[in-house]
Amino acid sequence: MSAPARQAALVRCVVDIEEYVAQRGWDAAVGVFALVRTAGALAADPRLAGLLDRSAREQAAVDPESLTAIEQEELPASTDLEDLLGQLAWPNTVDGAALSVERIIVPPAAEKEAASITDAQERLTFLTSHPGRDEVRIVVGVLRGGPSWCALRTRSHDSPGQVVQGPDVVPGLVEALRATLA
Repeated sequence: MSAPARQAALVRCVVDIEEYVAQRGWDAAVGVFALVRTAGALAADPRLAGLLDRSAREQAAVDPESLTAIEQEELPASTDLEDLLGQLAWPNTVDGAALSVERIIVPPAAEKEAASITDAQERLTFLTSHPGRDEVRIVVGVLRGGPSWCALRTRSHDSPGQVVQGPDVVPGLVEALRATLA
């Protein structure tokens, strides 16, 4: 299939994941998802059809690139996001991976000021109490050897129409997630 078809399938899947995690509300734990081509998964295990909604089965019938996200429920213990990503590895049967995570963002001047605070707890207190802070939910998806897609929603603009999207909106996270597929 063509690269544009793979990209379109990834965009649909990341948007679906973002909407799914948005329904949970804010202050959610990190979410990790295996991405598999729906048609291939159905061919390998026809019983999967009973778990998918009708629209997913119909999409898979007309688009072999269509993806299904499978949330990973038992993540390894980790000290932070980098540690978690360093422990993830996917079998070849997984076509891609996605991640949802929430972070605090502050204006650049506050970020610079926070960097000068050496005590970690004091820095965290400064950032979480800063009047210019906002929270952002980031969903990043990557396909093995292929495209990436990101969707970001801030708490201050918490509506589906205000989700910022693009292939490399969070390039460091894209690369870190892509490394889990190597």
